[in-house]
Amino acid sequence: MDSERSLEVFKGIALFTPGGDLIYCIDPQKQVRWHVHLCGMLQNLLGLSEPPHFLVPCYGATVDQFFDPHTQELRQIAEVSPLVFRYQSLLNAVFGFHDLTWQVAPLRPEICDPMVLTTHRDRFPQLWDCHDLVVQYERTVPYTPTVPLFKLGDTTRQELPNPQGYVLRLFVSGHSMATERTLQKIYALLERSLNQPYTLKIIDVIQHPEQAEIDHVTATPTLVRAWPQPTRRIVGNLDHADQLLGMLHLPDA
Repeated sequence: MDSERSLEVFKGIALFTPGGDLIYCIDPQKQVRWHVHLCGMLQNLLGLSEPPHFLVPCYGATVDQFFDPHTQELRQIAEVSPLVFRYQSLLNAVFGFHDLTWQVAPLRPEICDPMVLTTHRDRFPQLWDCHDLVVQYERTVPYTPTVPLFKLGDTTRQELPNPQGYVLRLFVSGHSMATERTLQKIYALLERSLNQPYTLKIIDVIQHPEQAEIDHVTATPTLVRAWPQPTRRIVGNLDHADQLLGMLHLPDA
């Protein structure tokens, strides 16, 4: 019975584009963080300059099918963004439901504001075209996202699937002069102290909450050393050079 039930229990995640294309996954293991993979696949399919993470809160849908421990009945919790509620029949088709009613999830107005989406349309016009895509994502190998990095002056460094040197992620909440000063201090320290390649990626948790979830970031600013392993981090005050050097395992400079 348990083996039969495990085949019926799953988590499904769907991501639409404004043009109506759909990419989705069905995971019997009910893992998290699939939005990152779906955005990465959209980037590859449509030739985008970076994964369109802004789609997640605006054009997403999730369903969780599970056995109720009290009634021993199969239940579903299904939520869909109001921007793609009209695709409810398509969602039922790809996830194997007949007439499941999807609940409308609230939008985040600071992210899904029409003016904000207009700026994204200028950067990703392919997403507003319909390519008649209905694609199921099945992960067969570990996925490592590759995205363009923050540009400081004329210096741009790119994160590689198999990184050499250091991979650092700075999580911030919005842009401010304090963020800019922190960036400049970290950048100057890295340029002065590191004698090998590095990636410094800036992630705004307001725009990319899924990345904060992946790195278990609950406060900003947070600097994460993602590579080399093990992961290390500094939360809060990033003004102390000795702490930063210690995180990098470098002698004081």
